[in-house]
Amino acid sequence: MSLMENISEVTEFILVGLTDALELQVPLFTIFSLIYFITLVGNLGMIMLILSDSRLHTPMYFFLSNLSLVNSVYSSAVTPKGLVGFLTGDKIISYNACASQMFFFAAFATIESFLLASMAFDRHTAVCKPLHYTTTMTRTVCILLVTSSYTCGLLQSSIHVAFTFHLSFCHSNVINHFFCDIPPLLALSCSDIYTNELVLFILAAFNVSFTLLVILSSYLFIFVAILRMHSAEGQKKAFSTCVSHLTTVSIFYGTIIFMYLQSSSSHSMDTDKIASVFYTTVIPMLNPLVYSLRNKEVKRAFKKVVGKAKTSLGLSY
Repeated sequence: MSLMENISEVTEFILVGLTDALELQVPLFTIFSLIYFITLVGNLGMIMLILSDSRLHTPMYFFLSNLSLVNSVYSSAVTPKGLVGFLTGDKIISYNACASQMFFFAAFATIESFLLASMAFDRHTAVCKPLHYTTTMTRTVCILLVTSSYTCGLLQSSIHVAFTFHLSFCHSNVINHFFCDIPPLLALSCSDIYTNELVLFILAAFNVSFTLLVILSSYLFIFVAILRMHSAEGQKKAFSTCVSHLTTVSIFYGTIIFMYLQSSSSHSMDTDKIASVFYTTVIPMLNPLVYSLRNKEVKRAFKKVVGKAKTSLGLSY
């Protein structure tokens, strides 16, 4: 039985993928395998590093560990199936598997946007209200922000899947994409998709506008606070704590706005595929690299772990 009642005859879909060129399948498999490996090692390593070092048990790293978890999950929802397609040529995905892939990707991509907003609020509090930081960013507040992020993501994803998979897919089952995303599936439907487009636009617009409002307003206050600092060293330190987050925000929101805040008639699927590669594979890989390379505390914790490992190996011999 299918995940949801659907009047279409479609029981499976065919993912076109990034390209049909046979000579590119092995190189693409190699590149995306490497990216996925770095993504998992980087994000899961970041989580383990944060859990193992008590000095990293702060609100900022609590949000960062959740961001790493989210990156791992939504990359895993998309990349393994793509790798199988590159290696074996099997591009068929079942109806229920397609719905599941859409659900997990949409949920955790949405969760990431709210986590980024929570991290901006955390940075705002740390820079603008340092004396009140510990009383504002309490454990309860942090858990509430993260829980709300997950709730919004899971709820909105459920709505997208319910609306999309109640459509009739009677024209074709060939998805011009490398995973089951909402726009290419809407393009396949022979039903009236006006409501779906409206729901997609409203929810995406709400996510982007609300979270960006929090992020931009937070950084506006942060920059004002930095400019008012008399110490150049203080300015540099305050700004350095925000650069990594700003880098992640710029890449993430740039692709999301490009992809979803336009009507399906305006979509060029080939262009969308390129944009999709960034937020399904590149961004999850970059996040731990961006935060670790620019963060002295993470570097210090990593060196501590490496030092312990060397000591353990030395003792074993």
